[in-house]
Amino acid sequence: MSLKSDAFPSSSAFDAINSSLQSDDAERKDAVKKGNAVFAFTLKNKGGATESWHIDLKQKGEVCKGEPEKADVTLSLSDDDFGRLASGKIQAQRLFMSGKLKIKGDIMKATKMEPVLKRAQTKAKL
Repeated sequence: MSLKSDAFPSSSAFDAINSSLQSDDAERKDAVKKGNAVFAFTLKNKGGATESWHIDLKQKGEVCKGEPEKADVTLSLSDDDFGRLASGKIQAQRLFMSGKLKIKGDIMKATKMEPVLKRAQTKAKL
């Protein structure tokens, strides 16, 4: 099942992240061990619509569409900025400092998301 939404072009990155997690059981277990959190993403497209996805690195090691029951950290940003973040063209800290990335919850957990994005970049060549 694809996680991509046509209204959110960068959402294809969630498929890449999920396939990266599902492709290697040892890597998935390592990501869960290091992440130990549920990361929610709320993206806003150019039309003003919002949609959510979440990455469960607390138990299952998978990506799902929609909001989780309970997120440890929620990242809100534009679809364009998420595309740049997922492809490695910009760092999360820069987006956060410029006010383009809003974080709710445990901000320190948000820093644990970067290795997962980097692994997906190398596997999928985003």
